[in-house]
Parts: sequence; structure tokens; C-alpha cells
Amino acid sequence: MKLLIALYFYILATIQLGLLLGVYHYYRSQSTVRPSPYWMGSLVVSILALTTFGTGIVTIEDVSKPEFNFTIANSLFYIAAILQFLFCRSLNKPISRRLKYAFLLSVLIFIPSFEWMRINGTFESRTAIICLITGLFFILQTFQLRSKRKTTPSQQLIYLQYATTAELFFAIGRLSVVIASGFTIRQVEQIPQFLILLTIMQIVMNTLAYIAIGGYWSERIALASAQSQTENEEIKALLIERESLISNLLKANKTAATGALSASIAHELNQPLGASQLNIQFLQKKLSERNLTTEQYQEILAALLADNQRATNIIQSLRSIFSDGKIGVERIDIVGLIESVLKIAKPEIQAQSIQVVLRLESKSFINANRGEIQQVLLNLINNAIQVLGDKALSSRTLQIESRDVPEGIKLLVSDNGGGVPTDAQPHLFELLSSSNKRSGMGLGLWLCHHIVSRHGGHIRYQDAPSGGAEFIVFLPSIQD
Repeated sequence: MKLLIALYFYILATIQLGLLLGVYHYYRSQSTVRPSPYWMGSLVVSILALTTFGTGIVTIEDVSKPEFNFTIANSLFYIAAILQFLFCRSLNKPISRRLKYAFLLSVLIFIPSFEWMRINGTFESRTAIICLITGLFFILQTFQLRSKRKTTPSQQLIYLQYATTAELFFAIGRLSVVIASGFTIRQVEQIPQFLILLTIMQIVMNTLAYIAIGGYWSERIALASAQSQTENEEIKALLIERESLISNLLKANKTAATGALSASIAHELNQPLGASQLNIQFLQKKLSERNLTTEQYQEILAALLADNQRATNIIQSLRSIFSDGKIGVERIDIVGLIESVLKIAKPEIQAQSIQVVLRLESKSFINANRGEIQQVLLNLINNAIQVLGDKALSSRTLQIESRDVPEGIKLLVSDNGGGVPTDAQPHLFELLSSSNKRSGMGLGLWLCHHIVSRHGGHIRYQDAPSGGAEFIVFLPSIQD
């Protein structure tokens, strides 16, 4: 009979161990919702308790005076009951440190108390005490589960509540059988079959409770996964909308820049076109007079080709900036890029009598979208031109520097136009911030920050040593 009872405990321990291993494997395969440490701890302790108790049954001779391992087993059952109750309570509110210490103290009191009962008490008295204590935990657990179900309906919590109620029923049944026995049990063979059945059924219900808790965790994972999928779809839609907005803002910035540079563009193109017209008129005159030498013909043709190439270069530079088409990332010489932007802004710079100081010392190349980096430079240079044009200065200076730094290139665009007010500096790169002239319509500097960040760099502002503004741009270089 002892072997049969021990076998029941070993079987239930094996079932709970299988549940633990399955949960642990699932725990490692996902990170959305972690299982409660109280539940996991209770399951581990319950497995140890069942194994210890089953082993004790095999070796026991006198149930009224069992070995010390029964104190260990019953203490483990007590700890498992505490942890399971804490799990149910944690469903409604966080477990306070005070409550944890209170239960820890109760464990320290329970162990020597049960050891005293093992030595001086009877089988019936120990069983009655255990039934009373576990019954109290089952009642408290049921109240916690009912409270949780009112706010968060869950089929698994219903199963857990049913299993807990069944455990309470079987604990009461065990207590009734022990009282009815007359406190005369001394040998394992004297234990009533009905009491053994009630004990086994209580542990079976406890195992079902652990399975219900595992189902509740799986239920939460499924809900979290569905919510995560919905959130991912919403985020994807927001990202698409964001990219569309940024694309429209880029177009708006190009339109604004086109208006601001229209006079400069016209002036810049008029020079090669005007020179070409004069050369063509001179060629027509010579042809009508039939007085055109080979040397003059070649000279006029070379001048026409040079003027045409100059106009083509200007148009290509402007096209890369104001084109609506997407331009891919390419290997770019930042010095050449700065010089091409300065050619576009040159007429306006000359009109405002601005002295340009260049210190282009960088030798590295960057992988970037040429049109977007041109927009950054053009915005910064145009801002400086506008500010310098509005100031009554005896000397207007625009300074542009480029130098190689670790892992990238640093660009500095500064002027002596008075700088940015201190209160406006924290909001300088915010969208639609128009607190000063440099932010314009609140678009240019925000776009500069967005473009530079998208290329893996950063942009910041500081007051220039000359008393004006200085923008510092870092862009990662191509690593050899």
C-alpha cells in the first residue's frame, strides 16, 4: 500500500514537472509576456514537496512518528500554497514588501512548529492543521480570483477558481474524515481509503490549478500578440503617413528655395546665355561679310561650347536640388558639393557684398543622397545670406569649413550676423518654429536636422566666435 500511495505522488510530481518544462521552453521562445515568478516558484516547490513526500511514504513505519523528511515536505507544501496565493493576489495589485516579509516570517514559524508536532503530535492533529491552513489559503485565493474576474473576464481564471474551490472541498473532506477517525491511526495500513482518495484528489485539483494558471499565461500571450500585431499595423500606417508628410515638406522646401533663388538663377544663367548670344551675333556678322578666318571660327566655337557647358552645369546642379524624383545614395566629394552650391548662391552673395571664406580641408568621401545634402547646405547658406543682408554691417562674412574627424566629416557654416537669441536656440530645429529669421517658415532647419539624422549624422548650433551664428554638421564618411 505504501508503494501505491508513493506512486500516486510520483505520478503527480511527474505531471507537474512536465508542465514546468513546457512552460520553461515556451518562456525561452518568446518575450512578450513573462510568467509570474510566484506561479513558477510555487510549481517548482510543489514538485519538490510531492517527490519528498512520496519518498517519505516508502520508508515510513509509524505514521504517528514520521521521519524529518515529512517536516520538509509539509513545509514545502506550505510555501507552495503561499506562492500560489501571492500569484492570485498579484493579479489585482502589486505584492508589497511588507506582505512578503509577513509570509517569510510565517514560514520561519511554521517549520519549527510542524517539527514540534511531528515529534509530539499525532497523525490526525498534523493532518487537521494542514487542512485548516490550506483551506484558509483556498478561501483567500477564491476571493482574489473573483475580484480579478470582475475587471478582466478570463475563461482560464474560471477554471482556476473551480479547481481552487474543489481543493477547498477536498480539504474539508479530509478534515472531516480525520475527526471521524477518533485519532487512532498509527500505521499506513490504518489510513482510511477514503482519506487517501481525498488527499490524492486534492493534489490532482492542485495540479489542474497549475495547468489553469499556465493556460491563463498563454491566454495573455495570445492577447498581447494580437494587440502587438494591431499596434504594428498602426505604426506601419503612421510611418507611411510620416514619410508622405516628409516628402511633401521636402517639396515645399524646394518650392520656397526656388522662389528665394529665382533671381540668382536667372542672373547666373544670363551670363553664359548672354555670352553665347554675343558670340552668335559676331559669327553671323563675320559670315555675312565673308570675312571669317579658321582661327576666329575655332575661337568662337570654343567659347560657345564653354558657355553651353557652363549653363548645363548650372541646370544640372539645380535639377539635383529641385527635382521631384528620388535620387539614390552615391559616393560624394563634400568639397565639390560645397563648391557647386556656392555657384548657385554666388549672384546673391555678390549682390549683398558678402565675403566668403573657405577652409575646405576634408579629403574623405561620404555615401549620401546628393540632392538632400545640397538642400542642407543651401538652406544654411541662404539663412546666412538673408541675415547678413538685413544687417547694417561694414563687413559681411560667410565662412564655410570642412575637416576630417574620426569616422566622419565635420562641416561648419558661420556668419557674423548677430546670432540666434538664447531663448530661441532650444527650438531652432523644431518643425514650424518661426521665432526668428533663421527659422524662416519653420521648415528649413527642421528639414536640415531630419536629412542629416537620416544619413546617420547630426547637426547643432552654437554662437560663432565672430558674434554670429555657427551651424556644425557631422556626416559619417566612407570607411576604407
